[in-house]
Amino acid sequence: MRLGVFGGSGLSRFKDLKVKHRQIVRTPYGEPSAPVVHGTFGDVEICFLPRHGAGHRLPPHKINYRANIWTMQEIGVDAIIGLATVGGITCGPETLMIPDQVIDYTWGREHTLYEGHLDSVTHIDFTQPYCSNMRRLLIEAAARAGIDVLDGGTYGATQGPRLETPAEIDRLERDGADMVGMTAMPEAVLAAELGLEYAVIGLAV
Repeated sequence: MRLGVFGGSGLSRFKDLKVKHRQIVRTPYGEPSAPVVHGTFGDVEICFLPRHGAGHRLPPHKINYRANIWTMQEIGVDAIIGLATVGGITCGPETLMIPDQVIDYTWGREHTLYEGHLDSVTHIDFTQPYCSNMRRLLIEAAARAGIDVLDGGTYGATQGPRLETPAEIDRLERDGADMVGMTAMPEAVLAAELGLEYAVIGLAV
């Protein structure tokens, strides 16, 4: 299995990855955040891409999400895990959550690959923004490793790069968000447009 991994804040390096080589990928949407690091973790082939770039230099609203997702498809990954450092709303610090829903509060980002010279308008089903099969595999893997994770929850994706006010967090909670982060969208919908299995592991800090 070839697994794509997007690293988030505090996760710009994959410490235990046995690196084989790095690859620069050109896309129709410009440069991805960084070269892809190819390596192995156990018996799994990993393609690691820090979404904030080398040295954590790209703020959430400036990440080229389309190029990052296209890169993963181009190099032939079977599935993608998005690692995310988030704020806990209904859960405490150091909680791991595998969300099953997302609310998008972002604006001004390139949210689709379906634009430009098209023969027809394309709509995708986003009822399940995160792949149920990938979510199940992550939850089962956590159980085998003896790691507690919350199964399900809603990720509230905000624009950033600033953090939210207390009033905004209250609003997010009323809307049903269990965690808040800045990179879940449009990453999830772009993966869906390309038919890539995609799931998120959120760590509340």
